[in-house]
Amino acid sequence: MKKTSLFAAALVFIFAGAFMTSCDSNYKTVKRMQKMEEGIDHPTTKEELMEAIKKYDKRAIDLVTSQAQVGIWYKILGTRYLDEQMYYQAYEAFDKARVYYPSNANIYYWMGVCAGFMANSVLVYDINGKYDEEKMTQKHNYLLLCEQAYLQALSLNQKYYKAMYGIGVLYVFQMQEYEKAIPYLERFLETQTKNIKGMETLANAYACSGSLDKSISLYDKIIKLNPNKEDTANAAACKKKVLDAKAGR
Repeated sequence: MKKTSLFAAALVFIFAGAFMTSCDSNYKTVKRMQKMEEGIDHPTTKEELMEAIKKYDKRAIDLVTSQAQVGIWYKILGTRYLDEQMYYQAYEAFDKARVYYPSNANIYYWMGVCAGFMANSVLVYDINGKYDEEKMTQKHNYLLLCEQAYLQALSLNQKYYKAMYGIGVLYVFQMQEYEKAIPYLERFLETQTKNIKGMETLANAYACSGSLDKSISLYDKIIKLNPNKEDTANAAACKKKVLDAKAGR
């Protein structure tokens, strides 16, 4: 199954590359045909312009359609790489798709997901335990890239709850910027009212930012919902830690 998936991804990449190469030649063909077939070189008068538009409207549509298809194939290629957990390659494919669809919130969301995994893959210590400043900078830059992608997705779709959760997780677990996470996670839970992972992440953000009562209240809500043994037990354990912190223990 894995070989088949990789083979499909390779085919999509080959076709996408072929279309990328053909786009420029298609445009040149339209210009050459304009002069040779229709006898219109550089229309200047209103009449010549209207005639040129009439003759070349279909060719222009064909060119746009072929370029749009390239963008779609890059999106497909990105999802294939994601299926294989090949996050660097997936990011590159989505970044190319973004050129064709710069207002597509989904593309930016998946770029954010990829960038988050890319940041996690960077090891800032070598085999001898030596700290690598350049690697730390690389990791930080990936986190900023992740943040930027999620924010762009939300600027295009303010109700994009997956991006709200994504940036919340980023701020809490990867950047430790708890107060930044809170408004996004609160908005996320306004629609995803019983999402346990969202509640756990927000309760964590509350606790780490000093809002202990809010954290305890949210853990109580999880315990009351009793989603499963593991999540319920985890909520109870986390609540105890927050209560201990509140009591100064």
